[in-house]
Amino acid sequence: MSTEIKAPTFPESVADGSIATWHKQVGEAVSRDEPLVDIETDKVVLEVVAPADGVLKEIIKNEGDTVLSDEVVAVFEEGAAGEAPKAESAPEAAQVPAASEDLKISPAARKALEEKGIDASAVKGTGKGGLITKEDVMNYQAPAAKPAAAAPAPAAEVDVPAGERVEKRVAMTRLRKRIAERLLEASQTTAMLTTFNEVNMKPVMELRKQYKDLFEKSHNGTRLGFMGFFVKAACEALKRFPAVNASIDGDDIVYHGYQDVGVAVSTDKGLVVPVLRDADHMSLAKIEDKVRDFGLRARDGKLGIEDMTGGTFTITNGGVFGSLLSTPILNPPQTAILGMHKIQERPMAVNGQVEVLPMMYLALSYDHRLIDGKDAVQFLVTIKDLIEDPARILLEV
Repeated sequence: MSTEIKAPTFPESVADGSIATWHKQVGEAVSRDEPLVDIETDKVVLEVVAPADGVLKEIIKNEGDTVLSDEVVAVFEEGAAGEAPKAESAPEAAQVPAASEDLKISPAARKALEEKGIDASAVKGTGKGGLITKEDVMNYQAPAAKPAAAAPAPAAEVDVPAGERVEKRVAMTRLRKRIAERLLEASQTTAMLTTFNEVNMKPVMELRKQYKDLFEKSHNGTRLGFMGFFVKAACEALKRFPAVNASIDGDDIVYHGYQDVGVAVSTDKGLVVPVLRDADHMSLAKIEDKVRDFGLRARDGKLGIEDMTGGTFTITNGGVFGSLLSTPILNPPQTAILGMHKIQERPMAVNGQVEVLPMMYLALSYDHRLIDGKDAVQFLVTIKDLIEDPARILLEV
């Protein structure tokens, strides 16, 4: 029985998507729930899986093609054994050199081979199971022809050829384009300013050291990190300074009576910001568990659009990559973002004595159209005070 494979139903905020990668080719056997194709939108990469055991019968949309919500991208044959009929693709296959008949070639790569007149057998496939992808074809360089034999020249007169100046041109992904658009929008449409402070991490580090084993045991393996403390501190500070938790909508200011905190997560495809809904009502353990889950799903491309929709405030941690200080860029329509950084021991003056303490620089970028410098500075000082005395987070003082 043939079944149409359709693109997922996109939310209203997503107009269309594009075929990123076909994991299976025509005639290839597929197991139920095995990935067939990745469809990339300007927010996330969506995975389409096989509805049952069977064979991929026909690919309608090739890699790079644009697809609409619920549009048919392939035809699937349920319960079929062996290879599905290839009559539909016979004319196309006939144009590929005979040497490539036993090779696995993606539709986009096949088209590129024909356009460039390249023998498929000369291209090394880097895809799954040796699949030749379009990128393999674009990166292929024909071996240089051997120069005609010449009389040997004296060794002193031989010129050493300069190193090759290789360039590679790759189309920008939809996700990267969207990230670029939003960052440019933030810099062009907001009056962004950044204020800095530093925080002594010793109290939190000692608390974590004392209770991390008990915490992990009591909360089903959830580890006690630093992000939970900063999220809780940010929620308390946001309650005290509502403008930092607000957004601008035209000529109106929207004050949010809840704290939906976005946590920036870096992936191979770009930066994404999943949101902790009602973070002010979440425990430290719940926050740490959700942040870890976001990180794992972001790495595997499993985050949904609903995970990244909304948010009233964002926290980003460049310290995990070694950043000592930076100015984070706003995530519109939010009006502020907190930047965490690397913890580094520095000599500090404490009660007239020099002590070596684990210090972290904090940065708060904010939209000066809505937030005055005084409120921004006091907001950051509030987070500093709460982190340096963690008991205040529990007591909300």
